[in-house]
Amino acid sequence: MSCTSHVSAAPRPFVLTTAHTTALTTARRAALVGVTALTAALALAGPASAHAEVEADTPRALATGVTLTFVSEAESDSAGFTELRVVLPEGISPGDVSLDDAPEGWRLTAASNGYTVAGPALKPGVDAEHSIKVKQLPNARELVFKTVETYSDGEISRWIELPTGGKEPEQPAPVLKLKAAAAGAASLAPSPSASASASASTATGAEVTQSPTPSAARAAGDGDGGMPAGAVVGAVAAAVVAVGGGAWWLAGRRRRSAAAQS
Repeated sequence: MSCTSHVSAAPRPFVLTTAHTTALTTARRAALVGVTALTAALALAGPASAHAEVEADTPRALATGVTLTFVSEAESDSAGFTELRVVLPEGISPGDVSLDDAPEGWRLTAASNGYTVAGPALKPGVDAEHSIKVKQLPNARELVFKTVETYSDGEISRWIELPTGGKEPEQPAPVLKLKAAAAGAASLAPSPSASASASASTATGAEVTQSPTPSAARAAGDGDGGMPAGAVVGAVAAAVVAVGGGAWWLAGRRRRSAAAQS
């Protein structure tokens, strides 16, 4: 009986071809591009996420006695905050706002369309946080509080931009979103604003500088040196008579001189 032996063929060695090398290089490049893009996106999203923010203890339209808290993140490593300028949205008057909390030594000053809170410079890298008490929030869906930050070295950051065309701005203004007003809520009487007070003062000044009344004008223009009007008229008439008499006397003298010479 014959036996047939079976010999297994040896495995063929793997040969790295040019096609394999190209595929590996392309994969490495794609991975590197993806990591770079992700790193860049995270770097851009981080600092811009919250440079200036606002929140409320009662974020509801027409809510009264609401405390708003503002946080401005420090961006400078060499200078600290010295001033924050906040523009109030329509429906909140500067007269309806009072300072609730702020860094030590900082004070609130009302302006025509908002307020300024300022004081001794904070340490570099320290966020500026302050709170205000608002008489009543307006009946709106959201409120925009444009904020301008000033540092001790004079650097100014303006967080005043609003989204346009669906794009997030580079320096967005703080926005407070509100819930719908509670049932039965009503608007309170607004407090006088700083601009209204200024307008009232200007109007009062204008009344003081108005033209005098006709009687006052007559009293002021009755005559020079306080002389009555009748005396002025008499003086003018006497002057006219005197001038006329002098002219008649001079003409007569000339006629007599001419007659004597002839």
